[in-house]
Amino acid sequence: MADDWRVTVAFRDEADVQRAVQSVREHEVEGDVLSGLAHRVVMSVDGPTVFLYAGTEDTAREADRVVREVLTQQQLSAEFTLDRWHPLEEEWEDVSVPMPDTVEQRAAEHQHLVDYETEESLAAGQAGWEVRVELPSHHKAVELAERLQAEGRPVIRRWKYLVLGANNEDDARSLAEAIRQQISVKASVQIQAVASIHFAASKPEP
Repeated sequence: MADDWRVTVAFRDEADVQRAVQSVREHEVEGDVLSGLAHRVVMSVDGPTVFLYAGTEDTAREADRVVREVLTQQQLSAEFTLDRWHPLEEEWEDVSVPMPDTVEQRAAEHQHLVDYETEESLAAGQAGWEVRVELPSHHKAVELAERLQAEGRPVIRRWKYLVLGANNEDDARSLAEAIRQQISVKASVQIQAVASIHFAASKPEP
């Protein structure tokens, strides 16, 4: 099921969350209107916050309405927000923020993501993305690592594998393409987001 829409229900007291969730589940069992949403809405709890994920705006708004009714019956209060997932920017935005329609808007949203990833990488002092290269032999890995180091690129080498850091996805893709152009043998070059690799102090093995 798609989950491009999210209702966030934020409680002040975490103890109220359990009461609210239990009340919602009791309505499902009793065949209330929420039971019709049971297979279309996914509910998760994180501390004092409940998240309701839905595939359409109508379903999300219906879930919002029903949960508000349940909380009113239980004399519970919470703050509600409705967000939509923006795939280019890769983050939740308020429903009032329109999806990008034009080439310029999509480019601007993507650039916002790139800038955010770069800021996060620099603030953390570590690469947020990495390029992983698997060479056919140890000798080829050493050869490529030395060439990349000569270009001023920090490289981690482990036997026939190389790992290079990048501050954002665009930089990682550009770096991967540059490496592919330098490799004369068959090799695997992949990129992925990472969370805890520090490249500044890393040096390849002798």
